[in-house]
Amino acid sequence: MLETDRTDGRILRSAEWFGSRDLEGFLHRAGLKNQGWSEESFSGRPVIGIANSWSEATHCNAHLRDLAEHVKRGVLTAGGFPLEFPTISLGEFFLSPTSMFCRNLMSMDVEEMIRGLPIDGVVLLSGCDKTTPAMLMGAASADIPTIIVTGGPQLKGNWKGEELGSCTDCRRYWAELRAGTITQSEYDSMEAAIYRSPGHCMVMGTASTMGAIVETLGMTLPGGAAIPGADSRRKVHAEESGRAVVGLVEKGIRPSDILTPEAFDNAIRMLLAAGGSTNAIIHLIAIAGRAGVELPLERFNDLSESTPVIVNLKPGGKYLMEDLYYAGGVEAVLKKMSGLLNLDCLTVTGDSLGDNIADAECHNDDVVLSVDAPLAKEGGLTILKGSLAPDGAVIKHIAASPELMKHTGHAVVFENPLDLKNRIDDPDLEVTKDDILVMKGAGPVGGPGMPEAGFLPLPKKLLAQGVRDMVRISDARMSGTAFGTVVLHVSPESMVGGPLALVQTGDMITLDVEGHRLDLNVDAAELDRRRADLIEPAVDGGFVRGYGKMYSQHITQAQDGCDFDFLIGRTPVVTHVEPAAHAAGFHTG
Repeated sequence: MLETDRTDGRILRSAEWFGSRDLEGFLHRAGLKNQGWSEESFSGRPVIGIANSWSEATHCNAHLRDLAEHVKRGVLTAGGFPLEFPTISLGEFFLSPTSMFCRNLMSMDVEEMIRGLPIDGVVLLSGCDKTTPAMLMGAASADIPTIIVTGGPQLKGNWKGEELGSCTDCRRYWAELRAGTITQSEYDSMEAAIYRSPGHCMVMGTASTMGAIVETLGMTLPGGAAIPGADSRRKVHAEESGRAVVGLVEKGIRPSDILTPEAFDNAIRMLLAAGGSTNAIIHLIAIAGRAGVELPLERFNDLSESTPVIVNLKPGGKYLMEDLYYAGGVEAVLKKMSGLLNLDCLTVTGDSLGDNIADAECHNDDVVLSVDAPLAKEGGLTILKGSLAPDGAVIKHIAASPELMKHTGHAVVFENPLDLKNRIDDPDLEVTKDDILVMKGAGPVGGPGMPEAGFLPLPKKLLAQGVRDMVRISDARMSGTAFGTVVLHVSPESMVGGPLALVQTGDMITLDVEGHRLDLNVDAAELDRRRADLIEPAVDGGFVRGYGKMYSQHITQAQDGCDFDFLIGRTPVVTHVEPAAHAAGFHTG
């Protein structure tokens, strides 16, 4: 008999697998009984998938195996049946050529597992930078009741009495090592002091930004973004999420009910108010594309003008995610900026965003500032356009040098990341602090995968002179933990013939953040001559087979979210399996 009494007359997807008394039903029930489950444990209950991106090669997610047990506890206490399954896991430290190269692959993995398995709802266990957007992209396409549980941020690092944030401070001290102000031994001693607990980077980098965004979107329970990974309350949150997803199944609430244009506006405002990662722009556009919501780059600038930066966290401020949690978490931020938000947006609690934050309080007004006395009057990110970036570029101005916000300088050009590595510390490199470092060949196609190579190191000889920032431009991405006057995501990228490909050392470039401009000051006729001399890029990015070949043929540029062109747009969902298809063993979601 098919279960309907808890779902307002709707038939559970799982009942199509386990409810029929025929060969197919026999085999499906036997597959669970083989693992020691009695029929009473799953029959007639909502089956909840737990998509686990646990991996020892993704240290940010290495504790998710334990969290999954707490999700299961919540599912069981709510009357559901948990079914855990693994997914691809994308770590920033150990994956070549870059985790971004595989983000869309992970999203496809998550989508197809959700579609193919006999589950009624799903809890996504994520954490590291790309795992959260990849899982949400896949879930948005599959569109069954979904809740995200991230692994939470690490505890604050501590080294020689100084509180450290990964990897903002490891980058800062790396510059000091190269400048000769600290020793190699001192730098090495920081390794065990800065990453000292389970969880993801504890500055407002990409992982923390995406955690704040999914909470603002309404795809995780309140509090989900900021609870430290080592805190016992993270386990309680996981259990509560397991209970909540059973309720989502019973109410029939899907991601398509939550991921609305208004919810994405809220998410953009959170990104801006938090001074969050530039990577989140690409991820938000991709997630919105899967939800069938158009999200042009211009929308980020439109909302930035009325969204002050009120989250005082590194790399743009001085505190860390642990401090944000003690101050009241993302709910405190949302409460303080509530006048800017669409509070009627539905969330996974079944209530509105406004209901979720109605009783929120801030316990430290220096961590979460007021909109009337912000860290900056406008959002922490700016979209740039101009002759060097016709389709857009981005700068995280909240983490940049104010004196460089309007700057014209000579380009010092590197053709790719390897060229940069080989020449940046050459004592004969002709460069001054007023020049602009330009790197090509690191975009979505050229990278491949748009690596986090945009945090161009300063020349060693300038570091020795006391220089700690200069304008840097590339078609790459940058870690959300990084800082400086760095222009990223220049589009079209150099590999596909964008204007960046035409830049030569000595060219004058103008950056004007207030004017939202990035211009190459070279005569049009000269640019036409250079374009005629460009070498045609390798077909299929040099890949001859496999995922890389598919990637190079279908990847879009940064302004389109770097998603595959064939995945953009809301996917039709089949909610009922026809008996003929079921008898043949075909199950659609």
